[in-house]
Parts: sequence; structure tokens; C-alpha cells
Amino acid sequence: MKERLNLIFNRAKYAAIGAAIGAALGGVVSKNAASTGGAIGGLAGAVVGETRVSAETAYEQFKDSVSDYELGTGVDAQETE
Repeated sequence: MKERLNLIFNRAKYAAIGAAIGAALGGVVSKNAASTGGAIGGLAGAVVGETRVSAETAYEQFKDSVSDYELGTGVDAQETE
């Protein structure tokens, strides 16, 4: 449940930042461009937020799997002779 909420809040945070940046850049041109820039920035921010959380989760899983092995020897740390 905590991971799901983390994903939702990160996606919302990055979407808000992306929308603000997109609207600011589009606002230099016109009102219509500000609206479009905000929408596109929001979508891009949501994708970045979800990808970042996914990448962090993948890294944690990789780190956990590496800790099961002895580094440098390439053999399972739990095996005995």
C-alpha cells in the first residue's frame, strides 16, 4: 500500500512540475500555447514520475539479488563445499 501511494504522489508531483514548466514556456507565445504546454508538460511529468519510481524499484530488486551472492567470486554465498 505504501509503494502504491508513493507511486501516486510521485506521479502527481512530477505532473504538476511538468505542467507548470510547460505552461510557462507556452505562455511566452500565447494563451492557447500555454494551455497546450501545460497539458503536454503534465503528461510528460507523469511519465517521468512513474518511470523514476519504476527505476528505483528495479534498482532495489537488483541490489537485493546481488546481496545474495558474494561479490567478486560469482558463487552463491549460501552454498558450502
